[in-house]
Amino acid sequence: MKRTPTWLRIVVPAVLIAIWFGLGSVGGPYFGRVSEVSSNDATTFLPASADATKVQKLLVDFSDSSAIPAIVLLTRDGGLTTSDRDAATRIVSSLALTPGVAKGVSPAIASRDGKAIEIVVPIESKDAGVTVKAIRASLAADAFGGLRHYVTGPAGFTADLTAAFGGIDGVLLLAALGAVFVILLIVYRSPLLPVIVLLTSVFALSASILVVWWLAKAGVVTLNGQVQGILFILVIGAATDYSLLYVSRYREALRDNARRWEATLAALRGSLAPIAASGGTVIVGLLCLLFSDLNSNRALGPVGVIGVALAVLAALTLLPALLMVFGRAAFWPIRPRFGSEHPKLVGVGARGLWARVGRLVSRRSRIVWVASVLLLVIGAGGLLQLNATGVSQSDLILAKSEARDGQNALGTHFPGGSGSPAIIVGSAAHITGLADAVTTTEGVESVAAVAKGSPTGTLPLGAAGNVALYGGAKPTISGGQVMLQATLSSAADSAKAESTVVALRAAVTKVDPHALVGGVTATAIDTNQTSIDDRNKIIPIVLAVILVILMLLLRAVIAPLILIASVILSFGASLGVSALVFTGIFNFPGADPSVPLFGFVFLVALGIDYNIFLMTRVREESVRFGTRPGIVRGLGLTGGVITSAGIVLAATFAALSVIPILFLVQIAFIVAFGVLVDTLLVRSLLVPALAHDIGRRIWWPSKLGRVDVVPDEEATRR
Repeated sequence: MKRTPTWLRIVVPAVLIAIWFGLGSVGGPYFGRVSEVSSNDATTFLPASADATKVQKLLVDFSDSSAIPAIVLLTRDGGLTTSDRDAATRIVSSLALTPGVAKGVSPAIASRDGKAIEIVVPIESKDAGVTVKAIRASLAADAFGGLRHYVTGPAGFTADLTAAFGGIDGVLLLAALGAVFVILLIVYRSPLLPVIVLLTSVFALSASILVVWWLAKAGVVTLNGQVQGILFILVIGAATDYSLLYVSRYREALRDNARRWEATLAALRGSLAPIAASGGTVIVGLLCLLFSDLNSNRALGPVGVIGVALAVLAALTLLPALLMVFGRAAFWPIRPRFGSEHPKLVGVGARGLWARVGRLVSRRSRIVWVASVLLLVIGAGGLLQLNATGVSQSDLILAKSEARDGQNALGTHFPGGSGSPAIIVGSAAHITGLADAVTTTEGVESVAAVAKGSPTGTLPLGAAGNVALYGGAKPTISGGQVMLQATLSSAADSAKAESTVVALRAAVTKVDPHALVGGVTATAIDTNQTSIDDRNKIIPIVLAVILVILMLLLRAVIAPLILIASVILSFGASLGVSALVFTGIFNFPGADPSVPLFGFVFLVALGIDYNIFLMTRVREESVRFGTRPGIVRGLGLTGGVITSAGIVLAATFAALSVIPILFLVQIAFIVAFGVLVDTLLVRSLLVPALAHDIGRRIWWPSKLGRVDVVPDEEATRR
């Protein structure tokens, strides 16, 4: 065999390392610039067909800006004083001059109980977080003689949400990388190898951020805090998983090959197919999110695909190049020597955990898989406690939230929906009927028409929609339509408000069939309903697509069906246990409808990953030794690396919990727990035991499923 030229063995790794280090140096600074191309506005998550989205787009036709309201609330338990009212007047004047505040700051409005004042402040949506932060700082600088103050409303919640996501490119990244480093240090007992693996993950993430940033800048993909956080974790977890598989093969190859180049080629031959297949499965699973009608779900599809693709590419190019440079020194102090014996993981004389597991699976296969199934079914019983119908906006943030505290205080002194009205758009010819329908709907406190000519931007309407009493100002008409604002008696993010908006939609469409109802509450309703529809539609698609991939990969029907069934059962148990934990331990108020969908996509795609690692090796061993011996050998040969990979991935997803957002904390627990179930129970016991019990028929209809393989005497001794 012709030896590869020395210069080529030097140039190829050097070029690959230079390319990746270049991507890392360029992409690294973009970590701090993600906010430039991301948005956490709830309406950007909705499909264009949703009523709330249509109303949001019509806002600019009835006002001079696309501002969102903030509410400055001033309270004093003993009752407002004259100096308090004077202070409120000064605050109104100051707010009007604050950068980022649009025209139309309302006058100070006193509550009926005389204990609070509210000021509605329109804030330009582009820099809502920055503007709210500036207003809060300005109010905090003046004690106002003990007058308590809050900045709440939609803009206040947006600011708090943005602040909660602020730790993504700092705390989250450090937590994830720190957890991975500690686990790798324990697994490899080498100070250098964990650094090489983490460098691979970090450069894959840097390249992903660079690509995603420019695509978001061009409007090709949508980016928000939710997508950003999942991208970070997904890339680090996937790149580390694939790196572990390659490292395992490379360590084996160093024992069989004297030269690093030959060992690298051998490791690539052994790991290319399972890494590519596993990455391809995750990519296809993520692409299924493109069938979603919810923009926030659909946005994760292409962004996640970019991240996973670059994770695969880094694990198959940068990592081999780095390991070739360091060679056996990467494993110091336990270096794999050329010609040394491989650890006896399977066969005669095998010792260790996975040898014992293999013997258990082969001797008690039916008992093992039946017991495993029963355990998972018991866990799945917790699904009866699952409440994934949506949560209020104030419950999304788990950390301290001034907007949430202010909303609670607002509901004590004013109608709960103050500052966050339901917005009705309908025919100007039906304004009287629309006003009647709105004011007679239970849960509506008052109604006003948007009017550019009014000092406050709105005109109060009576039950008959009469505006003649309000000077020369008239409701604004655009395209033959008017816009009404209905103040609800309940907080905009409450269940009562949602019931009111549902009734409101029914009432106004009786007057004008084309009338639309939007606003904060309507956005929540449309988001939840779309999430439920997406969940029911996408889960079957993901299952069908992954089943086809497995059939093509394993060239069988029975084995893929077993793998899909095991992952579904594992997901059910993981979600069931999570529901019990969320309700009984954490006392969470519920979950967003998209939580089960995201959990399913990640657990199915990533859970199948480990089964692919296992079953591709099982098939490889089955061709040489027969199915039942091949199952035991495949389990023994992959047990350590897959378990390590599973623990690393679980720790990586668990790091999401450092971001105090309910959705991310729930996803962190579901995926981390589910990955451990897949790794330690499903892949280690259930799948091998069931496959061993069935025997060679798992490869039906391929030849391997019809003909017994008789290993030669030498192979049997290995």
